[in-house]
Amino acid sequence: MSDNDGLEGIINNLAENGGKSVQIPPGWAQGRALYGGLVAAIAAEAMSGQLASPRPIRSLLGNFVAPAPEGELAVKSEILREGRAVVQARADVIAGDQVCFASSAAFGDDRPGIVVLPEKAGNMPARDSVPAMQSGQRPLPGFLENFDIRWTGGGVPMSGSKDMHTSMWVRNRSNMDAFPIAKIVSIADMPPPVVLCHYDRLTRASSMSWSIEFVVPPEQVVGDWFYLDFVLDAAASGYSQQSGKIFDETGTLVALSRQCMVYFE
Repeated sequence: MSDNDGLEGIINNLAENGGKSVQIPPGWAQGRALYGGLVAAIAAEAMSGQLASPRPIRSLLGNFVAPAPEGELAVKSEILREGRAVVQARADVIAGDQVCFASSAAFGDDRPGIVVLPEKAGNMPARDSVPAMQSGQRPLPGFLENFDIRWTGGGVPMSGSKDMHTSMWVRNRSNMDAFPIAKIVSIADMPPPVVLCHYDRLTRASSMSWSIEFVVPPEQVVGDWFYLDFVLDAAASGYSQQSGKIFDETGTLVALSRQCMVYFE
């Protein structure tokens, strides 16, 4: 994988094109679609680029409307409203004339107020306590080659384990210091649908909607590794709901994730 094929190269390409289009190289597929975290990161960076002056991103909401393919994607972003502290924006990621990902985000300056610190991660396994996940261990989606992953427990798809929980350490193989939003968004979508571990046979699933809230502005997060702790909240009638917490290397909570997913028997 060349530097241009990694996440840093992709986001640089988006910036070079004024946030209006981006070329996705091979190696980012997740089944028949691109990895959702990549598509969401593109939308978030495009919206950030619309700001007249930098503001921390506070939330990102998105719907996965259609599978996004490799190759050239168009991005249409706009500012919906600019207040004194908060800017609301929207962005669509488009393949041909089909919207693949429809999203909105809120960017907000700091406000005066009390501070309630979140709890630190409890019993966070050391990264070296588990081996790195290797593509040769089992058939894996190609996009995983762009990340370093240490799966620390639970939720292995098609294992029949019926876990309600999964956790892992993840970092980008690209240097993403210049793109702190994309660094976190791309990683926050890493855990697979936890419902898949309730099957012992090949079963397909995909995200329908996703929200991520930033407890710490990405620009203030130091370090490349993140610990993801995700829980299956419920699953029925072909839809599942899972929520997750994203911690930095020190165990500080930096983001919250929630997804509605569909699975196909």
